[in-house]
Amino acid sequence: MNKILVIILCCSLVPSFAAADDTAIVQSARKQVGVTLSYDRAYSKLAYPNGDIPLERGVCTDVIIRALRDAKNMDLQKLVHEDMKKSFSAYPKDWQLKSTDRNIDHRRVPNLKVYFKRNQESLAVTNKPSDYRSGDIVTSMVSGNLPHIMIVSDKLTAKGVPLVIHNIGSGAREEDSLFEYPLTGHYRLKQL
Repeated sequence: MNKILVIILCCSLVPSFAAADDTAIVQSARKQVGVTLSYDRAYSKLAYPNGDIPLERGVCTDVIIRALRDAKNMDLQKLVHEDMKKSFSAYPKDWQLKSTDRNIDHRRVPNLKVYFKRNQESLAVTNKPSDYRSGDIVTSMVSGNLPHIMIVSDKLTAKGVPLVIHNIGSGAREEDSLFEYPLTGHYRLKQL
């Protein structure tokens, strides 16, 4: 009787430890398709916390920022800013800044890569479609030197490759681009 109880208790814990697809993130990102219509990388002064530029424009990072804010109540502006204040030296020096800038730091792919690596689950970059779950966040390098970030969709191509939701220049869209550019990072939110 005790062995059975132990087995039942152990088995009942498995779902809470298993990383599941995160359709809430995908649904939130998908809401931006047809709404965010342009690519605009201009520097903007933002409210803090939860600052944002107008929804009809943005860059690839804005898709992630908005999806995580809406689906998970995660304010990347505040989270990245606070993490950078604590560990400024861990973040890239590409912009020769001497301190944080809460208007733009969270809108830069290299900073998001560091934040996700330090605070979420960092996974191996592979070319196997089955390694990517809906809601995962992936980074890539476009045209050899332009960092890019995308959300893995819950929709698949006929070959089983997940679509991604991103803004690569013409507004938010969902398309078959996961392996179009060299991947540089793969992240998944920690399950609580």
